[in-house]
Amino acid sequence: MAAKIAETASEGFTAAERAAMKQRAAELRAEGKKGAKNADGLQAVLDKIAEMAPQDRALAERVHVTVTANAPELMPKTWYGMPSYANADGKVVLFFQDSGKFGYRYSTLGFQDTANLDDGDLWPVSYALRDWSAAVEKKVAELVRAAVS
Repeated sequence: MAAKIAETASEGFTAAERAAMKQRAAELRAEGKKGAKNADGLQAVLDKIAEMAPQDRALAERVHVTVTANAPELMPKTWYGMPSYANADGKVVLFFQDSGKFGYRYSTLGFQDTANLDDGDLWPVSYALRDWSAAVEKKVAELVRAAVS
């Protein structure tokens, strides 16, 4: 299974994943004004991801797939020019910052105060992402589920 995840990460979205996302965007547009707004947010996120350097794009695509699979209630949208995912109130819960945005050596997965990650008096809200693996996918999925719990 790890080999399949690593293979997918280097290739980006599969043709089936791209087609499904386009279909979902069309469905949201068909739902009316709110649906159109959600579809526009999804398209903006996909466009931002497509603009990224290959390494960042591969990470962003895997983050997108993991977030949408584990928290389908979150709506994709851009936030300060970054792919992000917002709750029903429109508040950003988490975001992906590619390494190229500010010339960092790693990409970042960050969580806002709307995420339910509280753990006592101190907890991480930002994670460096350098590569995608089965272990990374598992951790991101756990964080996303906790953030929306």
